[in-house]
Amino acid sequence: MAHIPCPSESSAERAASEQVVIVTPAWAGQRLDQILAQQFSAHSRSRLTRWIRDGHVRVDGAPARPSDRLREGQLIALCMPDPAPVVPLRPEPLALTVVHEDEALLILDKPPGLVVHPGAGNPSGTLQNALLHHLPALAHLPRAGLVHRLDKDTSGLMVVAKTLSSHTRLVSALQAREIRREYDAVVIGTPVAGGAVDAPLGRHPRDRLRITVREGGRASVTHYRIAERYAHHTRLALRLETGRTHQIRVHMAHLGYPVLGDPLYAGRLRLPAGIDPELAETLRRFRRQALHAARLGLVHPSEGREMHWEVPPPADMQALIETLRRGPVS
Repeated sequence: MAHIPCPSESSAERAASEQVVIVTPAWAGQRLDQILAQQFSAHSRSRLTRWIRDGHVRVDGAPARPSDRLREGQLIALCMPDPAPVVPLRPEPLALTVVHEDEALLILDKPPGLVVHPGAGNPSGTLQNALLHHLPALAHLPRAGLVHRLDKDTSGLMVVAKTLSSHTRLVSALQAREIRREYDAVVIGTPVAGGAVDAPLGRHPRDRLRITVREGGRASVTHYRIAERYAHHTRLALRLETGRTHQIRVHMAHLGYPVLGDPLYAGRLRLPAGIDPELAETLRRFRRQALHAARLGLVHPSEGREMHWEVPPPADMQALIETLRRGPVS
C-alpha cells in the first residue's frame, strides 16, 4: 500500500496522504466496498461506503460505486476525509457518571433529561459536549465515540468507544445484535404474561416527531417479561433485539401498554378510580417516560472477554416504583 499526497484543491476535506491499493488476484471479481473493508478494517463498512459515494475513492483515477467489481491490477486510491471536523462541538464540563473506563471504552450511566446528540434547539449541553471535555481525543471519532443512543428522558447505561478500532468493532457488534441491552420500564396496564413484539417501525406519515408500526418499516423486535405487578401498572424487564428510534416506547404502546409518563405515546394521564392520593400525586409529578437502560453486556473490543454492567434506576423512578409497591397488587 503506497502513500501519495492527496489532491490539494479541497484541503479542508482531505487527509494528509492518499492510500493506494492494487487489486490482487485474490480480490479480483470482488466488490469495491468488500475489498476496502478487508484492507481498511479499522473503519466500518458503512463508513467506507459513504466515502466511496462522497467521491473520496477512485479506481484507476475515476469515480466508482460501492458495488463495482474490480479486476486484477486495478488501482484503488482512498483519500480519507480529515477527521477533525467530524464533531465540531465545544467541550463543556458537564457531570458524567462513569461506571467503567479503560483504554478502549467508557461505560456511562446517563441521567434523564440529558440530550445525547446536538440538534435543533440543543446546540450545546449535550452528552457529546461532556465527552469532549472528559476526553478531547474523542473529537476525532464519529459522534465522539458514541456507539448507540438513548432518548433524552431515558436514563441508564451507554457505551462509548475511545479508539477508532474499538468504535468499528462495537458498532459492528451492535449491528450483529451481539451487544445485550436490557431495560426496566413501568407501563400502564397489566399484561397477563411476557412475550415478544415483532413489528416493523418507521416514521409516522403525518407527525415527523413520532415513530409508528407500519408496513415496510425497519424490522424491530423487543422481548419483555413481567418483573413486578401492581394494581394498575406493571414493571417490565425488556431486551432489545434491534435498536430503532423509540422502539420500546412504540412497541409497548402498540401492545396497549404504553410506558408510564411517555409524552408522545402514552396520551393524557388518566388516574384509575379510587387510587391512593399519594400514588395519584406521584403519577402527576412523573413527567417523563419511566424507562431505564439497566443492564448492558458486550465482548470487550480489544481484550475479547465478556463484560456486564448493571445500574439501578434514578431516584425519581425508584420513588415511583416504591410508591406503586405500597399499593394493592392486581
